[in-house]
Amino acid sequence: MGLGIKKQDTVSVIAGKEKGKKGRVLSVAPAEGKVTIEKINVIKKHMKPSKAYSQGGIIEKEAPLHLSNVMLVCPKCGKTTRIASVILEGGKKVRSCKKCKEVIDQ
Repeated sequence: MGLGIKKQDTVSVIAGKEKGKKGRVLSVAPAEGKVTIEKINVIKKHMKPSKAYSQGGIIEKEAPLHLSNVMLVCPKCGKTTRIASVILEGGKKVRSCKKCKEVIDQ
C-alpha cells in the first residue's frame, strides 16, 4: 500500500493537539509511517555546542506526526480528501481527489 502523501503536498492535521492546522510537508518517512510538516508540532530541543550549532542552547524544530493524523488537501477544490489511484491512457498511475475527481499530480 502506498502512502499517498509526498513532499511539498499541503496537508491538514485531523487529530491531536495541532488539529485543524494546515501546512506543507517537509519530509516523509515511509518506514516509520511519519511525516514532518512546516510550522506544525514544533518542539524545543536542548542542543550542546557543536560544529552545526556553535552557540548551543534551546532550538525549536518540527517533530514528525503519524501519517494517520494528517489528510491531503486537494489543490483544486481546497478540501481535505482521501487519495484515489487512477491509471491514465498512457498507463501512468497518478493520484486523484476522491471529492472532485481531479488529478493531483501528473
